Amino acid sequence: MRKIFKKLAVSGLTLTLLLTGCSGGEQGASSNEKKPGKIENVPERFANGEEVKVKVIRKIGGDDHTVQFLAGAKKEGEDLGFKVDVFTANGDTAKFHDAIEQAANQDYDGVVISHGDDAATVDAVKKLREKGKSVVTFDSVEDLKSVDGVTLTSQDDKALATLSLDQLVKDFNGKAKIAYLWVDGFPPMVRRNAVYEETLKKNSGIKEVERFGVAAADTSVQTQNAVQAMLRKYPKGKLDAIYATWDAFAIGAARAIKEAGRDEVKIYGIDVSNADLQLMQEKGSSWKYTAAVDPALIGKIDMRILAKKLAGEETPQEYALDASLISQKELSSSKETVNMESLKNVVPNWGKSDEFEEEWMKTLKEHY
Repeated sequence: MRKIFKKLAVSGLTLTLLLTGCSGGEQGASSNEKKPGKIENVPERFANGEEVKVKVIRKIGGDDHTVQFLAGAKKEGEDLGFKVDVFTANGDTAKFHDAIEQAANQDYDGVVISHGDDAATVDAVKKLREKGKSVVTFDSVEDLKSVDGVTLTSQDDKALATLSLDQLVKDFNGKAKIAYLWVDGFPPMVRRNAVYEETLKKNSGIKEVERFGVAAADTSVQTQNAVQAMLRKYPKGKLDAIYATWDAFAIGAARAIKEAGRDEVKIYGIDVSNADLQLMQEKGSSWKYTAAVDPALIGKIDMRILAKKLAGEETPQEYALDASLISQKELSSSKETVNMESLKNVVPNWGKSDEFEEEWMKTLKEHY
């Protein structure tokens, strides 16, 4: 959620990844070379090889999830023969809305919007639609349902929370004192919190003793400080686990636990990145489980849905991507260090989905 907040702390791993042009701005479109001749067995929109231009605009940035999401969307679009621009506003609301306005006034055929979290996003998307642009959104405000022709995608937040919470309950036989790391005000967080509250109602032996949550540029640092204070307040035997609804929270908690030598306190979280996987695989790590969706796959699915819109095909108003539960045990079973690229080798079906991948898309990929 990976996924959610106005501005994220920058991971050192992130900046080494391929989308360096997304740090504070836009990466140029791809330059797929068009092959002559008509393309058979594809929608008319694509049959003659006419240029298709797409822009992917994301409000948040500076984290692994953003890099992988944009990379997934860009690659899928380029494989289909599209020219794809990607842009991240790095949490700057003004830059985010300016990018959408520019896209409305430029020659883009479609736009993917990620993390539009305010009423102004709805107005901006309406303008895109009025200009004839196809639009797909990810983890954005539900009021976008009021805009005709827009598809809202998300991670299955209910499944993410259920997978991780059920594991916590199972591991502690329904009895544990926990700290809750969560922040209100964002659609995915609201959905995750609903599952959390229901889980506590059904399991009276799970007791929340403390909670913390802040969405800021230094969320992990603030969380680390808060958890350090919790660990002093609750000595051994008084705190069993920490439930983190966002990996930025889990990262801070893991660092605090390691520094305090309190590895008896276990972490159950949501979302995954290279930084998360590294922490989960450290010797003596207390981070036992995290539930997640492959961010690159989210980008790919969003691009496929957009392609179907451009082809004039029917698309759903909403779509939620399936979640997986990643365990420390699975990661430790690998002979080599596991990262986001190799995670598919230890987690069944990680990053795989043929959802919305039509036969004509395979034809376009073969052509280009």
